[in-house]
Amino acid sequence: MILRRRRPPATPEPEPEELPVAALGVSVRLRRNPRATRFTLSVSRVDGRPQLTFPERASLAEAKAFLERHLGWLEGAVARVPPARVVAHGRALPFRGASVVLEARPGRFAPKLEDGRLVVSGAPEGAPGRARAFLKDAAREALVPAAHGYAAQVGRRAAGITLRDTRSRWGSCSSQGALSFSWRLAMAPPEVLDYVAAHEAAHLVEMNHGPRFWALVERLRPDWQDSRDWLRRHGGDLHRVDFGS
Repeated sequence: MILRRRRPPATPEPEPEELPVAALGVSVRLRRNPRATRFTLSVSRVDGRPQLTFPERASLAEAKAFLERHLGWLEGAVARVPPARVVAHGRALPFRGASVVLEARPGRFAPKLEDGRLVVSGAPEGAPGRARAFLKDAAREALVPAAHGYAAQVGRRAAGITLRDTRSRWGSCSSQGALSFSWRLAMAPPEVLDYVAAHEAAHLVEMNHGPRFWALVERLRPDWQDSRDWLRRHGGDLHRVDFGS
């Protein structure tokens, strides 16, 4: 009797995270969602990235077929996304609800605001990165004391405060009481930044968006609706500010 060694089952290839669409010059991000009951194709108003969300049990072939049938819609949606606002020496940059012109000058010195300009040191090609660092520092200087102050007003204490470049939300509060904010809030009006700090501090008490939560936000910031409306109208513009790699 000849015993043949059984071959181990082949390891399935990992599913791609995105599908390229050569005709449009874009790639569509794939996202399986256990709660999804149908295919949904969307395009981010922030960065123009398309995403196809589909049910857990759907096959990749079905996803490709759905995408193929909706290429016309996808082309129009991608074309309607506003272009990025590229940061560069000599161009305007949002800061605290207004605009400053980014200017690079030779030498070594800390960034400074001067007559409507944000002046940074070094060569022009390095100006976007130094402007981004300046905005991160400005956001931290404003958000940290604001968040701690509002936390104290609601009788809580933040477990920690971090800044990130988040795209889906301007702030968050973890179940452990850690707060996180987008540093791009430094480009928004100061009252808008302050509202987000109050909003997340309120989550230290109410981890939801129910009536009691909004009543608490109302107590902290009676004008909160104006700031929330500003973010809804202009928040996408801040996300489209492109500082390069």
